Amino acid sequence: MKKRITLIIGAAFLILSATSSVKAQNLMVISNSKGAPAELNRTELMAVMRGEKQRWNDGTRISIALMKSSTTTGEVTSKKIYGMSADEVNKYWLALVFQGKAKAPMFFNSANELESYISQTPGAIGIVEESPDIKLKPVTIDGKKSL
Repeated sequence: MKKRITLIIGAAFLILSATSSVKAQNLMVISNSKGAPAELNRTELMAVMRGEKQRWNDGTRISIALMKSSTTTGEVTSKKIYGMSADEVNKYWLALVFQGKAKAPMFFNSANELESYISQTPGAIGIVEESPDIKLKPVTIDGKKSL
């Protein structure tokens, strides 16, 4: 009985610590130096991330880069940016692409892959976990570097 209680408490602790780390993660918007502005407001960011706006003001095509939904950053992005679960975000993009309304985002397993793609793709914008190691231009959202 004592072993069982210890096991339940341990499992509860693991679940709570995993949940709290997902909520505590700060996100950062980064972009290629061509196309994306240095600052966006939240409404503009949402229009871009939902595929509603497909070109930057200079005419450069927007390319969205996201972490895969199987990553912690992908889960947090789904909740903070889209207000959906990771599965709902995947379904959202499948529907848009199937209807011919938008080009699908590029999905990555690591922040390094995502950052490399953005650095090589004019008009690219992406969301990563906030980190001092990011070398690309941050896009401030409503005057803030993190979401």
